[in-house]
Amino acid sequence: MSTPITCLSTDALAFLRALKRNNRREWFKPRKEKYEQLVRTPMVGFIERLATDLRAFAPDLIASPKVSLYRIYRDTRFSENKTPYKTHVAAVFPCRTLPKHQGAGLYFHVSPDEVWIGGGMYAPDTSQIQAVREHIARNVRRLRTIVESPSFRRTVGRLEGERLQRVPRGFPKDHEAAEYLRFRQFLAGAEFPPAFATNARFYATVVKVFREVSPLVRFLNEPLRTGTPSS
Repeated sequence: MSTPITCLSTDALAFLRALKRNNRREWFKPRKEKYEQLVRTPMVGFIERLATDLRAFAPDLIASPKVSLYRIYRDTRFSENKTPYKTHVAAVFPCRTLPKHQGAGLYFHVSPDEVWIGGGMYAPDTSQIQAVREHIARNVRRLRTIVESPSFRRTVGRLEGERLQRVPRGFPKDHEAAEYLRFRQFLAGAEFPPAFATNARFYATVVKVFREVSPLVRFLNEPLRTGTPSS
């Protein structure tokens, strides 16, 4: 039986809270080693553990520290917010047969305010959302079996995300998939208090949520992977 592992320690959460109050290079630089020890190293270990367990139910997704772990540094070039560091830590598990940052994936983050565990499709471009909508229109019953199942609803609630006010052009207004065709994002997850990242049940909960959301991720990626050789 595997030993339960936590994601972060209470000291790591305290570091993230302090970073939120002191989001400046002159504060962070002398504490970078502390960040590596308290935050980055445990996250790497957590992702490596997930890499093993994801093979059982999501072998189509990548789980590796190099790909999955987000950097702490913010890209401020096109943002009005010029604070240099993210005050949360996050990891993404994308589809291995799609280009980087495309398609649906699994994801979790830990911040001073919350823990979020889930997945889906966050920012599809025009061609991707069109392909997904056409896929939904043809396979709405399959989608319903995933997102309307009792276990999905118990674990992550309802499918969330930005949506259009009307059914998009090209689909009948009374299409049986109308409610899902309006989505611009497809998100499913569960939120917890930040301290949950230090709980011995955290890892098992991540696996449970990922296992429940992974069929949705696979469904959303199907029309985007057509003709893409698997690796």
